Amino acid sequence: MSQLLPHKPADHPVIATGRVGVLIVNLGTPDAPDPGAVKRYLKQFLSDRRVVEIPALLWQPILRGIILNTRPKKSAHAYAQVWTPDGSPLAALTQALTGAVQAELADSHVIVRHAMRYGRPAIATQLDALVAHGCERICVMPLYPQYCAATTASVLDDVARWVMATRRLPALRTVPPWHDDPGYIAALHRDLSRQIAALDYAPELLMLSFHGMPERTLSLGDPYHCHCRKTSRLLAESFAQSHPGLRLETTFQSRFGRAKWLEPATDASLVREAQAGTRRIVIAAPGFSVDCLETLEELGIRGRDDFIGAGGTHFAALSCLNATPDGVNLTTALIRRELAGWL
Repeated sequence: MSQLLPHKPADHPVIATGRVGVLIVNLGTPDAPDPGAVKRYLKQFLSDRRVVEIPALLWQPILRGIILNTRPKKSAHAYAQVWTPDGSPLAALTQALTGAVQAELADSHVIVRHAMRYGRPAIATQLDALVAHGCERICVMPLYPQYCAATTASVLDDVARWVMATRRLPALRTVPPWHDDPGYIAALHRDLSRQIAALDYAPELLMLSFHGMPERTLSLGDPYHCHCRKTSRLLAESFAQSHPGLRLETTFQSRFGRAKWLEPATDASLVREAQAGTRRIVIAAPGFSVDCLETLEELGIRGRDDFIGAGGTHFAALSCLNATPDGVNLTTALIRRELAGWL
């Protein structure tokens, strides 16, 4: 019998192979709540052509000459109000969610990392790290339930840039939006119901606030508005069964610039509700997977001031799913579904 040859020569370099990786990607955050860090973050964020679709020759002088010289100080003050001992809430909560999902997938020998579209850790850096750990198959999860070109597509743009610059490529998959996934709707309903039950008052209104986008994105074919509305409709159907006296309304927050944005606007709606006699409300942001500046400061602080200042008496900003059991189970289930055939 002939002697079997070794699988590889003795002098063959060691190459890690055979692993499956998952990269969870969130929007991003400054490294610190100070004007310098915020300016660096905003420069990268607002230079993304997916985010601001004005031609660069017109937009960049405005960005560099006006916005980056005025907005960082104001934004830094807002970040400082919600900054934690662990740093940015978005960064800390995204890392906590990633760690919890890693623990759930440990028995499958999957490596789970997180990245930020803007700021650190960068998508390319984390993809390189997964490949270095032997991941020949990688699933990318943009952490946005509702698809939007300014968020989901921007993540995929950055992945594509990494692909174009990388020689040895893994097989790639992406997690599609889950705005109408039954597991997502059920998780939101359970979590929001739990938070409402813990209040010392019975709300008249549950306001669902999604991040706004310029209205022209809808006419150009972006499905974001439709995805948000469908999430709201499905949640309303769930709450109609469990909280028959609770009214639900959908609004859009974070308007920026002079363009017409998706309506109704959250800040104006809070004032209008209070002036119309609504006294007790709760507000939730189902488009955000983890809490961040927009949920903690814009809704939790400024939203409260708007509503109470206009005559409301009871206000609560409910938390996102974050790394709660519902949040972890949902994220893990979505990833496991996309990894079918790889594990």
